[in-house]
Amino acid sequence: MDDLQLLTWARGPGLELALGIFVLGVIWRLIEIYTLGRKPDLAPARHRAGASGLHTVFRRSVPPPGMVKAAPISYIGGFVFHVGLAVIVFLFAPHILLITELTGLSWPALPSQFVDLVAVVTMMAMIVVLVDRINKPAKRFLSTFGDWFAWGVTFLPVLTGWMAVQHLLLPYTLMLALHILSVELLLIVLPFTKLFHAISLFGSRWYNGRINAHKGVPV
Repeated sequence: MDDLQLLTWARGPGLELALGIFVLGVIWRLIEIYTLGRKPDLAPARHRAGASGLHTVFRRSVPPPGMVKAAPISYIGGFVFHVGLAVIVFLFAPHILLITELTGLSWPALPSQFVDLVAVVTMMAMIVVLVDRINKPAKRFLSTFGDWFAWGVTFLPVLTGWMAVQHLLLPYTLMLALHILSVELLLIVLPFTKLFHAISLFGSRWYNGRINAHKGVPV
């Protein structure tokens, strides 16, 4: 299989397979989560200002007081690379075109030079966070194979996409094919790893806030 054949397969059957596994995996995980069930809380509700699911979504989306100073790499680095990933995925013109082909939705793109800069900053932030995890004994001890694997499959699409745009290392056709394949790998594993928090994040925060709000406990 030459470079063009590999690219054609990645953009066709490979993408369809990855999207199919991704959609079915997400549906299965959501069904699994929402059918867990919970015993009814028979205690009377204790109303307290600031205790609600929506408040919890906003509160948990910003660092607690003093934590940025205590762990700047974790909070600043994490914020930078998460925002960077969102910009790359949803505001880069070729990605918007793909989303338009799949869903019919479209919106304006950012200049490619700006997205290139964001990609570099995102990769730097991810590397800094990784080094911090390796160097901190507690973080390293708590890390599992799933954590390292999740970092790798998230980093690869950014790296290969940036290298394809910059025409680095390999011929463009081959590098683009590798980029698409790395994205497809990410789509396949996302529903079945810790990366699923990209979908469950706000829902779980809202649910925890709503349960604790019933007890009058703001979180």
